[in-house]
Amino acid sequence: MSLLSSLLVLIVAARLLGRLFARYKQPELIGEIFAGVLLGPAVLNLIQPNAALAGISELAVFLIILSAGLEMRFADIIGAMRGRGLLLAVISFLVPFLGGVLVAAAYQQDVMRMIFLGLCISITALPVAVKLLGSLGILHTRIARYALATAVVNDVAALFILGIVLNIPQHVTWGGAASSIAVAIVKLFGLGLLVFFLNRLLGWLDQRNLSIQAVPEALIRYFGPEALFGVVIVFVMVFGSFTEMLGFHFVIGAFFGALFLDKRHFLASRYDDLRGTLGSITNGFLAPVFFAYLGLEFQAGAFSNIGFPVVVILVSILTKLFAGWLGGKLVGMPSRESIGLGCVLNGRGVMELVVAGIAYQKGFIGPAMFSTLVLMGIVTTFLTPLLFKRVYSSAQLAEYSRAKPEV
Repeated sequence: MSLLSSLLVLIVAARLLGRLFARYKQPELIGEIFAGVLLGPAVLNLIQPNAALAGISELAVFLIILSAGLEMRFADIIGAMRGRGLLLAVISFLVPFLGGVLVAAAYQQDVMRMIFLGLCISITALPVAVKLLGSLGILHTRIARYALATAVVNDVAALFILGIVLNIPQHVTWGGAASSIAVAIVKLFGLGLLVFFLNRLLGWLDQRNLSIQAVPEALIRYFGPEALFGVVIVFVMVFGSFTEMLGFHFVIGAFFGALFLDKRHFLASRYDDLRGTLGSITNGFLAPVFFAYLGLEFQAGAFSNIGFPVVVILVSILTKLFAGWLGGKLVGMPSRESIGLGCVLNGRGVMELVVAGIAYQKGFIGPAMFSTLVLMGIVTTFLTPLLFKRVYSSAQLAEYSRAKPEV
């Protein structure tokens, strides 16, 4: 099958199965991954993973990360790292991470597989959390506030650690990795400081009534409305290229570059237009290709030991539930609310699959580990709303949704 034919079949199948899952209130990405599994070597063997599709998948990763960065604000991340919310975020990241490392160690995996398994288990998907909380009508509650702050910190921490890990040689001992980690931390810290000071500079300009909005408006006047999207892409690609020069993956810089772009840089209508254009290209075309491509690379035959994926999935669920409950109790939540928080945090999805895909493409993990991580992402994302509804019955959920916003 030619590239264009493969791409057409992949997009149509991914969109159809994605909408089918969305109709039953499940994330579309699960259906999109299943489309790839169905069409790929695991089932029908109609489409094979190849370099051309992998290239399109890499472009999709760039735009997915760009979308994630635009959905976050630098001020929100700083706010999430203050007070008791930071304690909850740290617990919800470290407990699953240690659980993943221990499972990998028990199955005699190497250091890299330990790190990536722990990293993927510890992630909470911000889009999954937002969609679940919105569908339940509880975005105004304390569960939502802590869950979203935790997801933001977890996603940023995951990309930060990914940047460090990608600077470490594939075959290395814990001792030999120390110098590489130290250098990577210094570089990433410098990149973070750059974004921080650029944001402070823009704040300083705003205080003196020197609005940065004049720049995109001038570009639109001279080059037309479409120029804004192109300028944003070029700006983020510059950040990505800069991080590649530092030795990191391109998406690290893409995320930081998108994070730098705030609503205050645009008129409200322009910002909404930008998000709409990006959403159409990403969600309507490239994101389904990326998730379907992950399905193509899924290899059921890679599970020589079925016990390993089962243990990984159980540990990923139990550690997130425990971390959410423990963190919730420490910040003063009652037991039911704490367990509900753990259920929301259990959803993984986009960021976990991006990290797994990068690790697999770079050769840090093999087919068995990659397929395990894809399966874990599917199962945990699927179970998240079901587990939450086991904790809160319909009547309890209705009562909780009528609660006054937490302050």
